[in-house]
Amino acid sequence: MDRVDAPTILDVDLPAFESGDAAARRAVVDGTMRSLATGFVYVRHDLSEDLLDDTYGRLAEFFALPRERKDRYTVPGANGQTGYTGLLVETAAISDVPDWKEMLNWSAPVPDGHPLRQRFPHRYGDPTLPDEDIPGTTEVLMAFHEATLDLQRRVLRILAVGLRVDEGFFDVMLRDGAALTRALHYPSMDAAPGAEHVWAAEHADINLITALPRATAPGLQVKVDDAWVDAAPPDGYVIANTGIMLDHLTNGVISPGIHRVVADGPGERHSVVQFCHPTPWTMLAPIPTCVTPENPLRYPTITASDRLEQVIWEINLVEEGRRIDD
Repeated sequence: MDRVDAPTILDVDLPAFESGDAAARRAVVDGTMRSLATGFVYVRHDLSEDLLDDTYGRLAEFFALPRERKDRYTVPGANGQTGYTGLLVETAAISDVPDWKEMLNWSAPVPDGHPLRQRFPHRYGDPTLPDEDIPGTTEVLMAFHEATLDLQRRVLRILAVGLRVDEGFFDVMLRDGAALTRALHYPSMDAAPGAEHVWAAEHADINLITALPRATAPGLQVKVDDAWVDAAPPDGYVIANTGIMLDHLTNGVISPGIHRVVADGPGERHSVVQFCHPTPWTMLAPIPTCVTPENPLRYPTITASDRLEQVIWEINLVEEGRRIDD
């Protein structure tokens, strides 16, 4: 029997897809789809390095604040969708042990009268960011949010071509979408309350795709064929991984990327990721090109908001009814 190589995380060139000839575009699409057998792909980006440096500097300053100062940016009832979330709260769906991390979350607001703001106020309200302690932070973090969202929109156009739908297929569901940007601080494991805790246990993201431009230290690992592989992109590349909603839309053709974050030394780690969500009222119905006699319909239709609420409870972020008590 011929040996079948394990899937490998590949690096692809987004600008080549956008400005190259037909052969260059096909190569990017092919490389992306092959790489997503792992749930991950490295994408060459054009984000401003100055913006990334400013973003990380301000977030490191925020997480270094005393706990009582950070707690002032907690938003009651937000269920981890905006503002600050402290240590030992979020818990992987397969685990009963909270992660050793703290988070700051923000999204882009919509006008007061917009129906999305009326129905989902904590996902579409004004961001709760630490300008009082670190002046000018909202301007910088919102610029990061918008630049990263534009990058994710462009990456999804590669996937649309690979899935044999219109290149702008995902653009529609991202219009006033609920993209969430999350800064994470993973403190030194030397300070963790017990050996059972890790920075982030094995999990899949809920959204369409996730982007991570870079982190301040290693630790992200990808599960490939039941083995853990370090995520190590080249300089100038963003890590992109697939989520549960994309798995649903593609009828399992593109599975969610399973990953964890573990320390390999005594230091701390900062990262900033963006979860690319569709508009909450999007109907997650499998794409017809992904339903074939060989791959029959797997998933019933569900709204994106309902699927998100299921996962928010599973990962212990529902404040009034946590799956795991403090």
